[in-house]
Amino acid sequence: MSIRDRLQSVSRTGTAGQNAASLVAMHDIPAYQELKTYVHQKLLDRMDLTVMESLSPERLMTEIKNLVERLLTEETTPINDAERQCIVRDIQNEVLGLGPLEPLLADPSISDILVNTYRQVYVERRGKLEMTDTHFASEAHLRKIIDRIVSRVGRRVDESSPMVDARLPDGSRINAIIPPLAIDGSMLSIRRFSVKPLKVNDLVGFRSMTPEMGEIIGALVKGKCSILISGGTGSGKTTLLNMLSGFIPPSERIVTIEDAAELQLQQPHVVRLETRPPNVEGKGEVSQRALVRNSLRMRPDRVVIGEVRGAEALDMLQAMNTGHEGSMATVHANTPRDALGRIENMVNMVGLNLPIKAVRQQISSAIAVVIQVSRQTDGKRKLTSIQEITGMEGDIITMQEIYTFAQTGVSADGTVEGHFRATGIRPKFAERLRIHGIPLREELFDPSRRYA
Repeated sequence: MSIRDRLQSVSRTGTAGQNAASLVAMHDIPAYQELKTYVHQKLLDRMDLTVMESLSPERLMTEIKNLVERLLTEETTPINDAERQCIVRDIQNEVLGLGPLEPLLADPSISDILVNTYRQVYVERRGKLEMTDTHFASEAHLRKIIDRIVSRVGRRVDESSPMVDARLPDGSRINAIIPPLAIDGSMLSIRRFSVKPLKVNDLVGFRSMTPEMGEIIGALVKGKCSILISGGTGSGKTTLLNMLSGFIPPSERIVTIEDAAELQLQQPHVVRLETRPPNVEGKGEVSQRALVRNSLRMRPDRVVIGEVRGAEALDMLQAMNTGHEGSMATVHANTPRDALGRIENMVNMVGLNLPIKAVRQQISSAIAVVIQVSRQTDGKRKLTSIQEITGMEGDIITMQEIYTFAQTGVSADGTVEGHFRATGIRPKFAERLRIHGIPLREELFDPSRRYA
């Protein structure tokens, strides 16, 4: 049966109670995919690729639109204006963008896009996962989109290198894994970040923290106290790191080091460094540790590490202890105490067989504060603890909690209930901040005040 016959058949019989005459509601039927693929192929046959490269994106969009409409007219397929616009848009996305993912990327309410093979796409909205009607035409279609993404940043993904980390131009982090490692088919994860970096007032409005907590951590950054942000996957570590960086004075030179560039620092004097994976021959890799060591020769006032995950932890601690106070980093951990344990284990990965006490002394003298962020069961992110490192007692690093989030229950609709409060302990860093001309108000540490 021809495409035209199949479309006419659907328009007569209807589908699932919807208006069957509309292709806009029929993206899942083979006829729509077949028509789109057919017109797309005809478009590629007629377009001169060398001419395409010389056109601006706006001009190219217009040319594609005109040519697709001409092809649809020649085909005499029974479709209305809305259906025609839908096909034009989808083919524009295929030629210039990321195909079926473009509408999802244009939705600001979506924070994560998770492609589980070409048949299934999930998104995260407001901390909750939901399945979409979006899908790819085939495994080859999905692989084509993945190749387009990774080739833009000089990466590759094939059977010899079936995993890749990359990023989109807006800073969104991309991870792709293909067969044979992905048994059921290629998988693609896109973790998006706000085009406009969030500020303290935004996080206060989301009830992720209180104004008092924002005042304290802002003072810590201005006073050049080194900060470690701890949290699980998707808990908001990078978002908080971005927010904290906004308190760094514009007069300072900042060097950022990341696996995939995500940070959106607004200061005028920022040097951005990114790791490089090995090439096809397994050579040319540049690790985070190499970048951290090189950054210390670049005369930075502060070093900001997107995520500490290996032997670079030792170089980070040495930098914080040798004139680069106020540096910041994130680490995957469930509690502030676990975060210090992970840093200790990473230092031991260097293979220098340093005594445990010496490593812990380095940690206690380098890091002033550990901030814990968590993703609650209702999907909301909260800053759940601010803890100060106070020194050593024997072989143990001592810490004291300044602020905490106490969960009291869960409401009928699944919302986590609780309150923020100060523990009543006045931190040692308060005196250091006062000396630097950044005094903290006494009421910030009043344990009787609670914030919902």
